[in-house]
Amino acid sequence: MKVVNVEEAGSIAVIEKEVPDIKAANEVLMRVRMVGICGSDMHIYHGTNPLATYPRIIGHEVTGEVVKAGESVSRLKEGDKVVLEPIDTCGECYACRNGRANVCEKLEVYGVHRDGGMQEYMVVNEAHLHKVDASIPFEDSVLVEPFTIGAQANWRGNVQKGDTVLIQGAGPIGICCLKVAKLLGATCFITDLSEERLDFALKCGADKVIHAGKEDVVEAVMKATAGEGANVVIDAVCLPQTFELGIHAASIAGRVVVLGFDERPSTISQLPITKKELTIVGSRLQTNQFEKVIKWMEEKELNVEEMVTHTFSIDEIKEAMSFIENNPNEVRKAVISM
Repeated sequence: MKVVNVEEAGSIAVIEKEVPDIKAANEVLMRVRMVGICGSDMHIYHGTNPLATYPRIIGHEVTGEVVKAGESVSRLKEGDKVVLEPIDTCGECYACRNGRANVCEKLEVYGVHRDGGMQEYMVVNEAHLHKVDASIPFEDSVLVEPFTIGAQANWRGNVQKGDTVLIQGAGPIGICCLKVAKLLGATCFITDLSEERLDFALKCGADKVIHAGKEDVVEAVMKATAGEGANVVIDAVCLPQTFELGIHAASIAGRVVVLGFDERPSTISQLPITKKELTIVGSRLQTNQFEKVIKWMEEKELNVEEMVTHTFSIDEIKEAMSFIENNPNEVRKAVISM
């Protein structure tokens, strides 16, 4: 079978491997049908993901179908359409004991710490797979994992009906955050430097778009909220400057959600945090969001039309990476189809 292997930073190739087989009673052999290309895959390829180990088969946004199930597998059967929940945890540390397994001290992520989904077949524990209705096309089910990231960010920000939410960044994850926030009944503002992305955000339900290169974002937010500010700020740009901006754009008693891994420091004074009694939280991966997102998709509450804009074959992985890098405003979500 073909797999996409990053041997080391800067080296990516399609290689041949043997088709794996299940070895444990709780394992499932999955035929991978589609894999989304995420920014973290790009970072692993370029050597800028501080968490990745090499060599690595990348890919964690994975959907496919069950080919074979171990004898103790009870939830899944041959032919079922599934999506991968790409994290493995210890179940024992403080985070796991307190319902925050996404930050388990021994966390391993498919495609980052262990081999991921850019391979034609993979064997995984039944617990890491979620069934989706057969009527959901792979072009939609491949988006379940990205939308769990958006759902997690909204959960961490405690987004409520009637809240005003500012989302910084109208890329794929920003759009996922936007669509979930709208489902929860929030009024949503979104920023970006791309007119194309802002236009798509409007189609996705944004109540106001702000071009961060042409407008003062904080002033625009304050004007639109009669001086109150955003009750929740979700930073999907993840630069030191956007973190700082979020503090100033937030309302009193507001919440600021940070999704980034930038190691550069921000310059934040204590005064606005204390004066407004802000809650500042990180958001990483997801906890218990898969079933919620799948339900939204199956019940047609979550519209994902036009999210996947480019499809490549596994043999075109280099072309796909190059296209995404050189045409960022044209790509909402690019996928590898098997």
